[in-house]
Amino acid sequence: MMGVPLMHEAWRAGVSKFVALGTVCAYPKFTPVPFREEDLWNGYPEETNAPYGLAKKMLLVQSQAYRQQYGFNSIFLMPVNLYGPGDNFDPESSHVIPALIKKCVDAREVGQDHIVAWGDGSPTREFLYVEDAAEGILLAAERYNDSQPVNLGSAFEISIKELTETIARLTGFNGQINWDASKPNGQPRRKLDVSRAKAGFGFEATMPFEEGLRRTIQWYGSWRLADRTAGSY
Repeated sequence: MMGVPLMHEAWRAGVSKFVALGTVCAYPKFTPVPFREEDLWNGYPEETNAPYGLAKKMLLVQSQAYRQQYGFNSIFLMPVNLYGPGDNFDPESSHVIPALIKKCVDAREVGQDHIVAWGDGSPTREFLYVEDAAEGILLAAERYNDSQPVNLGSAFEISIKELTETIARLTGFNGQINWDASKPNGQPRRKLDVSRAKAGFGFEATMPFEEGLRRTIQWYGSWRLADRTAGSY
């Protein structure tokens, strides 16, 4: 609900352009891969993400309605899963990459012989490095003037199993990975068609995935060290 009055008051205040950020969680559960913007309305989102995805999708409807009725220049971008330095590493609320980094680093430091990962590792995901995401948003703000939704992604797909193994290797955790199949897998696959972003405002992600992971892990290590030094860890 926060987005609804924000867009409305921006229009009332005469804001020249409004950039609304949606989410790939708005896509139907079994969207054909790669996800194309044209398929956004062809089904109900994956159940565990549906309330969030539908709420975000209403901003797209509002954006299009305000452009049609008022000539309001609002655009709607759908970033894929983001990661990078400064991410949320709280185990109660973090997303998959920071959660796995923390699990692996913690296990390595205490000599734990295993970690537990959710699901069975079969789903796939696409991730976008935070600096690439910022560049994409900036380019769209400068160059894109249409209310048709636009994917922001890297076009790189990886399974959760391979992701977990990669993070374990990069963090130096050599223990076992145990899969808790009682936990949900989420959407089976997630990979975007990013051609509209390239054609519409010249955006292409440039960060290689492993390099982005290394930078995120390095940042997390520095943050932990600073937090310990400050005596609050």
